Amino acid sequence: MGDWAGFFQAELGAAAALAGLVIVAISINVSRILSEPTLPGRAAETLVSPSGVLIACSFALVPHQPAWVLGLEFGATGIAMAAAPAIILVPLLRAAPQVHWGYIFGRTLLAGLSCLPFLVCGVLLWLGDPRALYWLVPGVIVSLIATVLNAWVLLVEILR
Repeated sequence: MGDWAGFFQAELGAAAALAGLVIVAISINVSRILSEPTLPGRAAETLVSPSGVLIACSFALVPHQPAWVLGLEFGATGIAMAAAPAIILVPLLRAAPQVHWGYIFGRTLLAGLSCLPFLVCGVLLWLGDPRALYWLVPGVIVSLIATVLNAWVLLVEILR
């Protein structure tokens, strides 16, 4: 992990700061968010990606951890990052059939692109592939982009 420690430390700090800003954005517009049936779930989803990055980077910084254990931890993080939006979106589809499929597809795509690299990295680490950590780079980047996009909706777009 020595060569990767700087990356994980930087991303941990960035994800923590971004999660804090998202919480502030949610608190600023909480009444508007609660008044629209699709937005409370989106607010929760917005916290999934930076939380996943925080958790994965924290696991990566544990010293002297076997790669296969880290692989299991990354895989579990990826599963949690996939499960949370599914738990939010499936009931939304049932409760609000008027919601446009493109809206749901976009949210699902962001969630999938965020969690898939964590899952792939976890499996590859568990199998002992030395290049596995490179999968985390797009996962972290997409997760942070997804967080910023969702935060923009929760902070700015709902005011239109």
